[in-house]
Amino acid sequence: MQIILHQPEIPGNTGNIGRTCVATGTPLHLIEPLGFCLDEKSIRRAGMDYWHKLRVHRYVNFEEFQAENPGAKIWMATTKARHAYTEVSYGPDDYIMFGKESAGIPEEILVEHEESCIRIPMLPAIRSLNLSNAVAIVLYEALRQNGFESLQAQGELHRLQWKEQ
Repeated sequence: MQIILHQPEIPGNTGNIGRTCVATGTPLHLIEPLGFCLDEKSIRRAGMDYWHKLRVHRYVNFEEFQAENPGAKIWMATTKARHAYTEVSYGPDDYIMFGKESAGIPEEILVEHEESCIRIPMLPAIRSLNLSNAVAIVLYEALRQNGFESLQAQGELHRLQWKEQ
């Protein structure tokens, strides 16, 4: 599984998403422009002490992402989708893309990928969920569908350690 953030704006959200990616062994792809700096000083100030463990890739735009990842199966999270995120089957090599906090994924990208758009059901009065929460919800469903592949062994280790205490 891989996560794509298209033009994220809020460093705290990206930091939380980065932590989720580190915890699940999921690479993170960032499509510019970013609404913040990712220099060492900014990362340290944001308390992202785990950032060095993250497999992060940056792209100038979506076209560059596509060129460097030809044939990638991308699920696009949007409030405008017909299918709920639980109604699709995720492959272990799939990408899940989320848009910027203020506007989501650009309409011109969504139109070209309508069949791979997914949504998280919520009440109509709510514009959207917090980006880091949305990523966690969808990523863990995709991981669940794939049997929490590499995460299961770690869970077994923790259970054994718990019993020993």
